[in-house]
Amino acid sequence: MIHLVLGGARSGKSRYGESLAEPFALQGHRCVYIATATALDDEMKQRILRHQQDRDNSNIDWQLVETSLAIAHTLVKYDSPNTVLFVDCLTLYLTNHLVASEETHRDGVDELWQQQKQALLACLPTLEAQVILISNEVGSGIVPLGELSRRFADEAGWLNQAIAKIADKVTLVVAGLPVELKR
Repeated sequence: MIHLVLGGARSGKSRYGESLAEPFALQGHRCVYIATATALDDEMKQRILRHQQDRDNSNIDWQLVETSLAIAHTLVKYDSPNTVLFVDCLTLYLTNHLVASEETHRDGVDELWQQQKQALLACLPTLEAQVILISNEVGSGIVPLGELSRRFADEAGWLNQAIAKIADKVTLVVAGLPVELKR
């Protein structure tokens, strides 16, 4: 089962996604938390710390795996029946690729992003685990200024659409409230 959970910043999407894993944890499933964030500044360090504290205070004994660029590889590596694979979050994963592209100015980084995205889309339907993917919904606002910001919004929208197409369930979280989009 693939469940995509979308929402804006501070919408409660991660908390809701973690609540989806709890019944599986109570049944004895292994719960793997795949964190994609990288602490590039103090504000992001605080966000990561808050997520760590939330996990510590949950009823789930999470196995933490940090991966910033190769989600498909990580999902396949930890896949097994009676496992929950929880990815938080896809838009930070995209950001990591875009930042790498900006920092290196390599022509191949865009190709690397497309390869990683296709690897993710190809592996998802093959997984035996319960998969919960968290992603930001960024397409509800104005078109951003700046080429990189517009590219981020475009790529995030395309990634969310592609995953929603193959997902079994899609939920939008608004103000902490889940709105079922696909069942």
